[in-house]
Amino acid sequence: MHSFRYRDGKLHCEDVDLARVAEKFGTPLYVYSAGTILDHYTRLDAALALLDHVICYAVKANSNRAILKLLAHAGAGFDIVSGGELYRVIAAGGDPARCTFAGVGKSREEIEFALEQGVYSFNVESEVELESIDRIASAKNLRAPIALRANPDVDPHTHEYVSTGSRENKFGIALDELPAVYERAAKMLNIEIVGVQMHIGSQITEAEPFASAIKKVAPIVRKLKSKYGIKFFSIGGGMGIIYLRALESGSGKWWHDHGPACAGSAFSIRDYAEAIVPPLRELGIRILVEPGRFLVGNAGVLLTRVHYIKQTAEKKFAIVDAGMNDLIRPALYQSYHEIVPCRASAAADAKRTQEIDIVGPVCESGDFFALDREMPEVHEGDLLAIMSAGAYGFMMASNYNSRPFPAEALVHGDKVSLIRERQTWEDLVRGEIESL
Repeated sequence: MHSFRYRDGKLHCEDVDLARVAEKFGTPLYVYSAGTILDHYTRLDAALALLDHVICYAVKANSNRAILKLLAHAGAGFDIVSGGELYRVIAAGGDPARCTFAGVGKSREEIEFALEQGVYSFNVESEVELESIDRIASAKNLRAPIALRANPDVDPHTHEYVSTGSRENKFGIALDELPAVYERAAKMLNIEIVGVQMHIGSQITEAEPFASAIKKVAPIVRKLKSKYGIKFFSIGGGMGIIYLRALESGSGKWWHDHGPACAGSAFSIRDYAEAIVPPLRELGIRILVEPGRFLVGNAGVLLTRVHYIKQTAEKKFAIVDAGMNDLIRPALYQSYHEIVPCRASAAADAKRTQEIDIVGPVCESGDFFALDREMPEVHEGDLLAIMSAGAYGFMMASNYNSRPFPAEALVHGDKVSLIRERQTWEDLVRGEIESL
């Protein structure tokens, strides 16, 4: 569940009126619900209670230090994919010894930093990476803890850009090649074999692909445990979410019906646990789970103000102050995000809907958040909330068109805090050096 609801016709995040947040901090503005993040973490943790497990939050989903600190205090470990993410975790008070370091292109500098900080494991994506880690660890007179990333060749039934577990992807090592690479790793003096890892993709909306991948990798886990005494099996993340609507306070119902673009729904935590816990429990080994979007996706919204209403002979446009540089998912993945008014009075009248494009100010035709969307009437000056923007929103933002990064705020109960200042025009050129 999430914590965005209408109260007296005003959209709230937990106990805070979002219109007041926008007035205080301006727009575009990302707003996150601490309660939603902690609720999702706690429910997943409880569902895995029968396993010796660690939930390693995928930092790439949303790496703001305030959110990392929130999860670290809740007991989370972290799944990182760069030296910068490790630096962020440490800055937020996270423990490097509870971090797994993934990614196909780790640099020498990143590997050295991770070794010095004592990460829990390097998730090794290739034999050449294994050789590189061994050389770097040898030069530092250290042993590097590693888990090879298995590619189980499972179709996760998700968008091709976020599929990672088939032979056509750049990630991991094929199952039939895995034993030989482990044998080679065992002979390296500066390598310590500690686990095995897999990750089949992101925004997966059914439990079957996870169960199928576990079934394929489980026999190898047993052999590795017997032969090398591995400590853990990481099953990756990828749990999908329903891209949700704002709720009417106390009703438990959406303020309007689900649109056709939202066809398909994510499975429940119960479905997920029932599919994976029994086979994993039989292995008798620590299980690592690496969710990102599941924990934070529905915990955030992007607030944006309507600048202009433009009517042409063919279409009606609402031109808002957020752009594809702030939230690129609709342009990059053709993803659906519900967009709702922060004042619900118009939404209550079903007869006053319209078909409209919600677009930004960036000089690209791909700069849109919704096309031909049936919505309540939208007017200049209206404040809109783009739902389910907590994951891969700000993290994928850019300064394209020399547009400053938006601000970010975190709500906890009736309190709201600014957790990232809005960039200024001066910030855009800071660090640039004029050539002679």
